[in-house]
Amino acid sequence: MRPAYDQQVKEFEEKVIQVNRVSKKTKGGNRVSFAVLMAIGDRKGRVGVGLGKAAEVPSAVQKATSRAKKNIITVVSGGSIPHSVLVKEGAAQILFKPAPKGTGLIAGGPVRAILHLAGIRDVTAKILGTNNKASNIAATFKALQSLRWKTGAPGGKKI
Repeated sequence: MRPAYDQQVKEFEEKVIQVNRVSKKTKGGNRVSFAVLMAIGDRKGRVGVGLGKAAEVPSAVQKATSRAKKNIITVVSGGSIPHSVLVKEGAAQILFKPAPKGTGLIAGGPVRAILHLAGIRDVTAKILGTNNKASNIAATFKALQSLRWKTGAPGGKKI
C-alpha cells in the first residue's frame, strides 16, 4: 500500500534559513526574483545546504532542496563535539566548543539550524565575523569537516 501524496515519508527534515527578494533594473522595468537558502538534515549525522534562485518562492525552495541533497556531508551525531574549533571562511569566523551533556545547542541563527539538523545536541557556538548567513553556513560546514572524531568515523566525508 502506497502512502498518499500528502503523507509521503520524507528522508530529510527541511529548514528555510533565508528568503531574499532580488530585483534587477531592466529596460522594461524591474525584474523580481527570489533566492532561498535552505538546509536539510536527518538528525543522524547527515546535513546539507543549498541555494535556489527562481521567479517564485516555491520554485526556489524546490531548487534549493535539490541542491542541498547534492551537498550532503556526514558527521557523527549525538552528544557533543570532540574538541574546540575556530574556523575562518572568507569574512565569516565561527567558534565551536564542546559542552557537557544536557547543555543543549547554544548557537545563533544559521549555525544553530545546521547543528540541529545534523543531530548534534550539546555545543556552544559563536559567530565572530560577518552576519551574512551564507558565509556563516560555509564556515560551519568547514568547521564540521575539520573535526577529528575519536571513533574513527568519516567526519566530513561527502556521500
